[in-house]
Amino acid sequence: MLRRLIFGFVCVCSFLMMMSACMAANNNAEWYWISSDDKYSKFFAPAKVQVIKSFGRMAVQISAWTKTNYSFAGAKETLENYGLTDIKPGDLSYSVAEVEVNPQNRTLAYVNETFFNKADEKVWEKTYSPLRPKEMNSQEFDEDFYCFIVDTIFGLGENERRQADDRWLSLWQESNRDGGVTYAMADTTTMRLKGENMIFWEWQEIKNASDAVTKIVFQKKAVNIPQYTEKVIRVLNWTPDNGWKDITDTTDGMYSAIAKESNSEKTLKVLRVYEGDHESWVKRYSLDTNK
Repeated sequence: MLRRLIFGFVCVCSFLMMMSACMAANNNAEWYWISSDDKYSKFFAPAKVQVIKSFGRMAVQISAWTKTNYSFAGAKETLENYGLTDIKPGDLSYSVAEVEVNPQNRTLAYVNETFFNKADEKVWEKTYSPLRPKEMNSQEFDEDFYCFIVDTIFGLGENERRQADDRWLSLWQESNRDGGVTYAMADTTTMRLKGENMIFWEWQEIKNASDAVTKIVFQKKAVNIPQYTEKVIRVLNWTPDNGWKDITDTTDGMYSAIAKESNSEKTLKVLRVYEGDHESWVKRYSLDTNK
């Protein structure tokens, strides 16, 4: 019991120290903790979330501020990803960034970003021009930032859906010739209706007879349910040997007819049911009814 009390006290003290450091970094912001792991601790400033552009009554551009604390491993990984070789991992303590969010396309773009050391001194900064919006999905580091920011404005449950047990909607499953299995799921957090098109990210996983994953296809799709057509917008491919590769250029980006009794038809039928049962969710932030 005593060990548990001591451990709990240490955790609380560590968290309070981390919060104090966050506030010291920007005296005009109060940082709200989002999540932590062995590499990163993420925060955002709720008071600084604001709508900067609307279409009718609907927000289409949201400004916000985020903060990330780094462990040594997180700093090392970040500096490698950014290609920054003149900063040592031990010299990167945290970063603060201004971002812009578009809820209709589920994108987040960095406006500017600054890296700080433990003494609150700038070690690197950048203003992004032009902005490069990234679509948020399960593979993006920034997805939880996006969800907290959008929920601050709309309160429609982005975070709840992101963490839900039924986030992934089963679409189809089939047996492979080698004794393995292939199955596909739709990420319901990304699902949204634009006109007649259901936009979503689909996760296809191929396993061999030993239940080992041999390939993953992660693709953004548009399915036109009334017209019985579909197209692939973006494709990411994963294999054990090559990791993740963007192979979007191997697709034609054109709509194709959905064949009867195909996996695509199974997908369409599941999407049709989901739309009927979750109409308000798939039409959230829609501009079609907010002109």
